[in-house]
Amino acid sequence: MKKFISVLTFALLTGSLFAVNYSYKDNTYQRLADEYTKKADAALDAGEYDLSVEYAIKAEENAALSKAFIEKMLARQHADEQMKLAEKKIEWAKSIQAERNFPMAYSASQGAYDNAKAAYEREDYTSAENYAKQAVAALEGVREVTPLPQFYVVRPWAETKDCYWNISGRQYVYNNPLLWENLYQKNKGKMPKPNDPNLILPGMKMEIPSLTGEYREGTYNPSKEYEPYSANR
Repeated sequence: MKKFISVLTFALLTGSLFAVNYSYKDNTYQRLADEYTKKADAALDAGEYDLSVEYAIKAEENAALSKAFIEKMLARQHADEQMKLAEKKIEWAKSIQAERNFPMAYSASQGAYDNAKAAYEREDYTSAENYAKQAVAALEGVREVTPLPQFYVVRPWAETKDCYWNISGRQYVYNNPLLWENLYQKNKGKMPKPNDPNLILPGMKMEIPSLTGEYREGTYNPSKEYEPYSANR
């Protein structure tokens, strides 16, 4: 009798718990658990103790199945919410050219989101949620930036001290004067004396070649704010 009371109490409490706390309570397993609980209670009132225990055990089994179902549905709901956030974040990143300006972060985010979709397809909702969170986290440092200039128009020495060394050292070019030969090799064909890197003339439109795959476009504009070039970006 003690075993019966314990089993019946568990079934009743479990049914009550899910009825109060979960939005997915109306499922086949919980309905069966409720039905068997009522039958167990009726059998108990009628003095049919063995039958009451049998019904209570079935109620317990179905309550456990209901719990597992509810947990799965809640996990799917959480995965849905997090994947929507990740999808929106990736769309935003794409709209500000993150694929171009932050290729590593964008690639990591897209890879994590693809993993989230694969996990969701196999109904591994917990992993899908975690991968979606990783997709959002990967874009944490991504921001809208002005592309580095692809061209630079040489100005008079008296105004800017323009030479390959100085131009290369500017933040929006290479941020390092030691890299000046990259400019020279790319532009020496435009010079009056190609073998003399010191002879650059005002008005010459110098091309700034990409060194590490960084995206560049347009001509340098002193009114714009450029982020410093970094080989690690």
